[in-house]
Amino acid sequence: MGVSVERLKSINEKLKRKIEEKKNSNKEDNLFTIEIDSITKDNSVSSSNSIINEIPKDLANEIEIDEHSDPVRLDNLVKMIALYNELEIAKKAPELHKIFMYKAMNISGVGLKEEDFGEIREGKYVQIIAITYEPDKNGKKRAKNISLGYFGKAETLEIPFKNKIIEFVLRWRYEKAFQNLKHYKVLLGRLS
Repeated sequence: MGVSVERLKSINEKLKRKIEEKKNSNKEDNLFTIEIDSITKDNSVSSSNSIINEIPKDLANEIEIDEHSDPVRLDNLVKMIALYNELEIAKKAPELHKIFMYKAMNISGVGLKEEDFGEIREGKYVQIIAITYEPDKNGKKRAKNISLGYFGKAETLEIPFKNKIIEFVLRWRYEKAFQNLKHYKVLLGRLS
């Protein structure tokens, strides 16, 4: 489980307060006896345990996460699942746990590059496009685009809805990056 600097600072401050309380209570013999629960119970620990319950078990098993996984990753997944439902991606990809079999994901009709981020492309239709690679008749791998959602002409989309489409793709990519990190950790571990 990754621990953020803010979390460590928070625990450190709680520890300092407990030590100060013990000093002030004149209990010299118990000066360094502090219950671990008193310094670790906070929102981030309990929220990690409750967040994992919001992620379907088949998805958690597929991508190998549990309550000890990075809380940022868990939070990202919960938000991505909410967008999956809100954008009705299940109509085209009904098995949520299989959504990460795709190699990449993009949006047609809206820019995602640094120079045109969030800009609509006039006259274009907005779709979430998943990309996979499949062999052609000669056995050569070819990119295959699969529409996961069609949302109409770019210029007719309301900005908050367009932003949700962008957010879904970015959150999917973020989770995919976590999966790629694990792959490289495994490979580096094999060198030891």
